[in-house]
Amino acid sequence: MDLGLLEEFRFDWELAGKAARTVEDYIAALRLLFAECPDPDLAAAKGWVASTSYASVRRKRAQAIRAFGRWGEGTGEAVFPWWKAVPLVVEEQRPQPTATEADHRGARRKALTNRDSAIVELLWSCRLRRGELVRLDVEDVNLSDGLLAVRQSKTGRPRVVPLSRSARRAVRRQIAGRTLGSLLGMTSNAIRLLLKRLGASSVHAWRRGWGG
Repeated sequence: MDLGLLEEFRFDWELAGKAARTVEDYIAALRLLFAECPDPDLAAAKGWVASTSYASVRRKRAQAIRAFGRWGEGTGEAVFPWWKAVPLVVEEQRPQPTATEADHRGARRKALTNRDSAIVELLWSCRLRRGELVRLDVEDVNLSDGLLAVRQSKTGRPRVVPLSRSARRAVRRQIAGRTLGSLLGMTSNAIRLLLKRLGASSVHAWRRGWGG
């Protein structure tokens, strides 16, 4: 297998506007496959997918093979002509925790600083990911119109989200007249520890429990 095709795969994937993180994961998985079997056939691919005991890893491996094979089919590169025969593992669906209005109120009561309050309100109002919170700058906030610009999302595309009244108040107090710089000045791990201190659910739970 010509490993240079992996870079072409990456380029076309990102050119199509798809998530860069996803193709990075796919390419990392494919490199592992090619390290074990430089020119895999269907049997070798299935054996590699099944060689881990973790269902989530088996699914990711199969997704990588199928994505690369689909790309090759579309570009005329016969990388994995048998890609459709690689089954996707069906993962057991587990109940996902969801932040509730009661969680929101509880976290607000325990917030000790303006920054704590701003994080709680941004999570509840804007459905932000942890990395998106970390990257927020003061310049991304439009308090007059009640809008927040997320310059780099998971998909790599910017988006604008509305601020609730309580989020707008909390963010205004956090900005405190500043015009430049990081809005929160926290790392991703610091935000995780803050939520733990507040007795609050993970950021993912807040994204599912948006209250508007």
